[in-house]
Amino acid sequence: MKYYLYIFHRWLGIVLCLFMAMWFISGVVMLYVGYPKLTHAERLKALPMLDSVQCCAELSKVLAASKQPSAIENLRLTTVNHAPRFILQYPKMQYVAVNGLFGDRIPNISAETSVQSANAYTLGTGTYSGSVTEDPWTHSRALDGLRPLHKVHMSDAEETLLYVSSVTGEVVRDATATERIWNWVGAWIHWLYPFRGGVFDAYASDIIIYTSLIGCILTLTGLTTGILRWRFQGHYKQGSKTPYRNVSMRWHHISGLVFGLITFTWILSGMLSMNPWKIFDAGASPFNMQAYTLGNVDNAHFPLSAKDALNTFQTHEFYPCELEWRIFDGAGYYLGFDQNGRSQILLAQPNASPMNMLAVEQLQHAAERAMGKAKLHRSELLTQYDAYYYARAAHTMTGHTEKRLPMLRLEFEDPHQTWLHLDPYTGGVVKLDSYRRTSRWLFAFLHSWDWLPLLDRRPLWDIALIILSLGGLVLSISGVIIAWKRLQFKILH
Repeated sequence: MKYYLYIFHRWLGIVLCLFMAMWFISGVVMLYVGYPKLTHAERLKALPMLDSVQCCAELSKVLAASKQPSAIENLRLTTVNHAPRFILQYPKMQYVAVNGLFGDRIPNISAETSVQSANAYTLGTGTYSGSVTEDPWTHSRALDGLRPLHKVHMSDAEETLLYVSSVTGEVVRDATATERIWNWVGAWIHWLYPFRGGVFDAYASDIIIYTSLIGCILTLTGLTTGILRWRFQGHYKQGSKTPYRNVSMRWHHISGLVFGLITFTWILSGMLSMNPWKIFDAGASPFNMQAYTLGNVDNAHFPLSAKDALNTFQTHEFYPCELEWRIFDGAGYYLGFDQNGRSQILLAQPNASPMNMLAVEQLQHAAERAMGKAKLHRSELLTQYDAYYYARAAHTMTGHTEKRLPMLRLEFEDPHQTWLHLDPYTGGVVKLDSYRRTSRWLFAFLHSWDWLPLLDRRPLWDIALIILSLGGLVLSISGVIIAWKRLQFKILH
């Protein structure tokens, strides 16, 4: 039985050790250089202050230009190519752009216009580089409703590549030369992006899941083999605890015993990040968004015009560069963001004054109504980060999502054991059921070591992950050397 275990591990290693070595190298790169993205904060910083003199088409005209006014999930006013523009978002990440001055719908963006938009965004000079549906730096599903994308190379010091949506005309992604170079050995390898696009695209997720599953089996059989071959009492004839005289075999055996378990948890958690076989899907959420908002974006909820809202914000020395229409608890609100990412919220009624946050009591009341018969078990206003609500660096996988404090957490007694995170600054809701909380530990903790005692004590977090990654790399490289020698032997004999 031991013989077949050794043979099984040997041939699995020959197939997978090179993959694992690449994963460890790319993982270290990703600690410091993430996959290209355009964060909310970066986008706001590049926008000019909204001009109330130029603003703006009446809401009725904007809604008339949209395809389904009642289905709008988000409506915002921003600036594209030095002019105000409404961006309407619908379910399944579909978008419509509307002229901010006249309220007419904007058709697909041309190549020439995309260069103008990119130049206005950076106040620089760009060169058109073609249109793509998807390329190595735009695999994100969040871009699906914005495709095709125009590529514009900027003549700045960072040789930035900008992607402009052909649907809205906005810059939706930026990738500097540094990001592009490092990502060839970073996220692009780590997430097996070579399988995205082309003939393998339909199978990309399955390739990652089943490759990881085989990797888990490889590490478990390796750990078992390593333990069986280690002399816990006494020594082998050559005086060591390991039977292997060959240097690469000795290193593989010892590094496997020391770093095999962490290698297993990293591969397993990587697989679980793909939500294989939908194991983290809890089914339909009991949260009813319509009951939370009690209305849709329409004229009845916004008697105060956007022009007057901007004037009100500016009177109170707040200067938005972007404006959102929000419905909350049966009332219309304007949510303004400035270039520094700060926000204020204004009830869409004459004589109202901007607020920094909505009332916590109002948020809780609306959330309880949206949860129907589910009983509220616990309410807590978070004033510091904890295991389920914390911030990460902007370049990381979840770092693009801003995590402001305070945040209201409500825990309900329903079959999903639902937790709601309610943002007092925006009225936004993030649902976290028991399955997602389990996923947080099995992926974010095991894979990225998202643990506040470490995250708050950098570079301790960096040192720990780099040392463990180097150990895994030694384990993988020694396996590659063993596999190469084994294959050479088989070929020659």
